[in-house]
Amino acid sequence: MSHIEPEIEDEKPLDPALEKVRRKMIRLQIVSGFVMFVSLMAVFGAVVYKVVSKGKDAPAATVSQTSPVPSDNPLNLLAALPAGFTVVSTSLSGSQILFYGKAADGGARAYVFDLTTGRIVATVAVGE
Repeated sequence: MSHIEPEIEDEKPLDPALEKVRRKMIRLQIVSGFVMFVSLMAVFGAVVYKVVSKGKDAPAATVSQTSPVPSDNPLNLLAALPAGFTVVSTSLSGSQILFYGKAADGGARAYVFDLTTGRIVATVAVGE
């Protein structure tokens, strides 16, 4: 049987210049490890902060109005615009329709028709 003896060598002392470099390297390794640890904790802290404060600080989501038109029964509405009104353009926003045009007297007007209420909700005289 072979008997394994631990290698015992007399370690020679390092040159003073090499010893100084070795100590600097160890110090650099400790400092960089500490910086990495602090950075990692900062990232984890930011993630936890975002998750915890998401419900508190997040602005309320805008509630998009769904179309008031049922899929099986479309609405039958009448936008009662004044007599003599000529529609130049229209625009739709959510459940409101804007009718822009010329009135019988020649002035520019805008009417806002709401689909949910089924009536004109605003009349705007446009001045020049």
